[in-house]
Amino acid sequence: MTAALVTAALLLTTAMTLAWAVERRTGGSGWIDVIWTFAVGAATLGALALAPLAQQRALLIGAAVGAWSLRLGAHLFARTRKTPVDARYAALMQSWGAQASVRLLAFLQIQALAGFVLVSCALLAAKAPAPVWSLGAVLLTVCAFASIAGEAVADAQLAAWRRAPTVDRICDRGLWRISRHPNYFFEWLFWAAVAALALAPPASFVSWAALAAPAMMYWLLRYASGVPHLEAHMRRTRGQAFEAYARRTPAFFPDPRRFFSRAS
Repeated sequence: MTAALVTAALLLTTAMTLAWAVERRTGGSGWIDVIWTFAVGAATLGALALAPLAQQRALLIGAAVGAWSLRLGAHLFARTRKTPVDARYAALMQSWGAQASVRLLAFLQIQALAGFVLVSCALLAAKAPAPVWSLGAVLLTVCAFASIAGEAVADAQLAAWRRAPTVDRICDRGLWRISRHPNYFFEWLFWAAVAALALAPPASFVSWAALAAPAMMYWLLRYASGVPHLEAHMRRTRGQAFEAYARRTPAFFPDPRRFFSRAS
């Protein structure tokens, strides 16, 4: 396991240094998240290949994380080709002033650490001694793949709304009707399912460390780099339309009752 973790850490550190170089060379800060997503997937697959694990369980976790990485990475790649600059990074760079380059490099190494937490979670899930075809494992695996599908649907609904001839000021349809950030919710749910796979009985004490992944993702998405920055932008650009949407729609965890409420 040590060799697998060290390899993953080196790969992630190298990838995020490359992401820094790409941003410095092109000015396209959107490529940072593309590189991070593919790097987490690659580091996970590499770690699973190096660690002494049961083959079936390693293949199962590898397939889930690989599907997550490919789907999200491809989506971010397509988005960044159209809009290379990510507003969140642009705001950070502006706030950092003359130290922007150095601070961005340090910030991206923190992202490498976040990726390492996710890789560790996947390794713990693959190392769990529970039977891979137990009912609990099957249900959690279905949940993980359903989360990937849910995030893809949310992204597709938002893209369709943006392509509409007459675009409302706020996307309030489909999954975006029951959560202001359904894509973030499904992103968190995926890692919660992977962590739960690590805790299937008889789980060891170390297995509980897998909970660091969904806890970290929830904090990052809900309170750090996700919801706050995006909603600050929405309040600047959408004004009262966004304020009304925020009052009737939960920020993160979906409220299915909103499907049956009258449109505002």
